[in-house]
Amino acid sequence: MDVQTLRAEAFKALHQRDGAFVMPNPWDAGSARLLASLGFEALATTSAGLAYSLGRPDAEGAVSLDDTLDNAGAIVDATPLPVAADLENGFGDLPEDCAQAILRAAETGLVGGSIEDASGRADAPIYDIELAVARVRAAVQAARSLPFPFTLCARAENLLHGRLDLDDTILRLQAFAEAGADVLYAPGLRSAEEVRAVVQALAPKPVNVLMGLAGVPLCVNQLQDLGVRRISVGSSLARAALGAVQRAALEIREQGTFSYSEQALPFDQLNDLFRR
Repeated sequence: MDVQTLRAEAFKALHQRDGAFVMPNPWDAGSARLLASLGFEALATTSAGLAYSLGRPDAEGAVSLDDTLDNAGAIVDATPLPVAADLENGFGDLPEDCAQAILRAAETGLVGGSIEDASGRADAPIYDIELAVARVRAAVQAARSLPFPFTLCARAENLLHGRLDLDDTILRLQAFAEAGADVLYAPGLRSAEEVRAVVQALAPKPVNVLMGLAGVPLCVNQLQDLGVRRISVGSSLARAALGAVQRAALEIREQGTFSYSEQALPFDQLNDLFRR
């Protein structure tokens, strides 16, 4: 069995066992290696984290599929862990675009990926349900054509785009599940009641929940008790890192001091980590 298949089988098994696992989101090879050293069992890329590292905005078409897969490939190569990719909307409106994104992701060494129903257009941010389902179905067919179990996650983006309609979000996720998606994901859930409603409506399919949102106090144990199988943190680690840089730089500029260095990881520790 080759390395990619072994990673794919391990990733699939994480979704099938009891309890929840946390899948943090590195934005480059260095952050991936750091996270792997802390005992996490799988990683996922972050479109926003990548965009910010390139000095670009997220969700505005400023990052290409090539950019995404170059970044994902570096993360795949950095650790032995299974890696799934944030493939946004498949980098195109058509179902064929989604299928192509999945196949190219697999060529990069990824063992999972997500396709969302956000169009990237301000005037119509969410695809009509018929097209959204057709896009997921095409992604599923592409995933099933691979010689290993590629874990496909389908995302309903209503809550991130001002459409605070949980019923419609659940209907979309149910349709994506029927189309064959392995994991369902509605980023933007903010309460135990919302999480419970989604998990119960989609059982026994595994549900991913996004954490790292300001004002959402749920912890891993609470999410596990609610039946959540997978927890990711999106761009929050990248934003936390950039926040630390900003605070340190402001200390230098405004106070002329350097106390931020007390919180920095030691040079030797990082060199040792990246030498392995």
